[in-house]
Amino acid sequence: MNDFIFPMSPKEPKYKQIYQQLKMLIEQGNLKSNDSLPSIRRLAETLQVSRNTTLTAYEQLVAEGYIRGEGRKGYFVNELEQVFLQQEEATVPTLSTKQEQPTLKIDFRAGAVDQAYFPLKTWRQFANRALQLEDSFVYGEPFGEPLLKEQLAQYLLQARGVKCDAEAIIIGSSTQQMLLYLGCLLKHDFTSVIVEDPGYIGARQAFKVNGFELEALPVLEHGAQLHLLPDMQSRLLYITPSHHFPYGVTMTIQQRQTVIQWAKKVDGYIIEDDYDSEFRYGQQPFPALASIDHSRVIYIGTFSKSFLPGIRLSYMVLPKSLLYRYKEQFSEFEQNASSLHQLTMAAFMDKGEWTRHIKRMRIIYKQKMHYLVEQLKQHFGNDMTILGEHSGLYVLIKLHVHLTEDQLIQRAAQYGVKVYPTSPFFLKCSAAEPVLQLGFSKLTMEDIYQGVQLLAKAWRRPLNNE
Repeated sequence: MNDFIFPMSPKEPKYKQIYQQLKMLIEQGNLKSNDSLPSIRRLAETLQVSRNTTLTAYEQLVAEGYIRGEGRKGYFVNELEQVFLQQEEATVPTLSTKQEQPTLKIDFRAGAVDQAYFPLKTWRQFANRALQLEDSFVYGEPFGEPLLKEQLAQYLLQARGVKCDAEAIIIGSSTQQMLLYLGCLLKHDFTSVIVEDPGYIGARQAFKVNGFELEALPVLEHGAQLHLLPDMQSRLLYITPSHHFPYGVTMTIQQRQTVIQWAKKVDGYIIEDDYDSEFRYGQQPFPALASIDHSRVIYIGTFSKSFLPGIRLSYMVLPKSLLYRYKEQFSEFEQNASSLHQLTMAAFMDKGEWTRHIKRMRIIYKQKMHYLVEQLKQHFGNDMTILGEHSGLYVLIKLHVHLTEDQLIQRAAQYGVKVYPTSPFFLKCSAAEPVLQLGFSKLTMEDIYQGVQLLAKAWRRPLNNE
């Protein structure tokens, strides 16, 4: 081919446009094997670009094997397999399929927070002040900023009844990260751990990474089957006593005393994951398990659910029997939680903004919870049982239908609504009827109304005839 021309765009490098055009002509068969290409000088003159621009495009095509240079003869097209054309054609149905997917209208995702009520202006002010501190420009303390640990010690005493020294608190980036580090420490003394079934997948995975065997403690809708503890081999127990994940049930004081006595008897430890205890809507939050006996309980909390997942701040209170060993083992590790966010949160708590935020969000989330439950009962009545409606940022819905979990999820998706399965939370047990998780924290009242309306349409077809 002696010459060709094509339009050039000012938005993209010219050599790249030349390269892409020639590559497309070769792959589509317009330029065939052994066809000659215009010389660098001729093509540059035709397209009104510099010779270096043309040369760069040719060199890229040579490097990728599309063309070859033969000394003074010039450049020629290499022989290519038809796989290039076949791959291009094969992608067309995929793109078409994606376009046919219904638009997502309502996402009942759990774990998100309400952006509209986030104290952005106040948080930014404290963050700007923290940036003026010298501590924001260094790596920070390996086990957490002292200012934040002091605030946490006061908060845990007031809100959760946990008495601890600031030095017993370890700051980290997430619950999973805390469990990973904790597992590295505990695996020297323990080979297995008891986990709730159903329960939090992230905790299981953290334990598996450290080589722990998992023993399943069955949890029913009314609570954990604690009478099975004496028959289990492990002396390590991971639980969510204040708001079981996912059923939402809370351990009574009698049940809490039972697990404490068990831990003392077997000389073991309880890992208490207190992930969203701030949000109880019927009464004040229950005191933490660690408030009963902190010598046997490893307490873990997080700001992800109650404040903002993106700041990646969690914390852990260690018993004295583990604190020295933990600090010794991880003394050379750098802190993986942002020092800036730690210092900002410390000031945020010190000025009372944290308490105000929690009180405000408890009211807002309570209203959303009640409205969601009201709408679900109105549209589904006796065809649905609602679980966990007194606390947390989500509810579970058990549907009394002859449909599978997947079928319900697919039907909802057809109407642009995303709901979430609970089957992954089960280890050995399984739900007799499909149970789905509906988060509401990020949704507006209008979103909740529209979402339930769409679910009613999606599931209205003869529910019991499939």
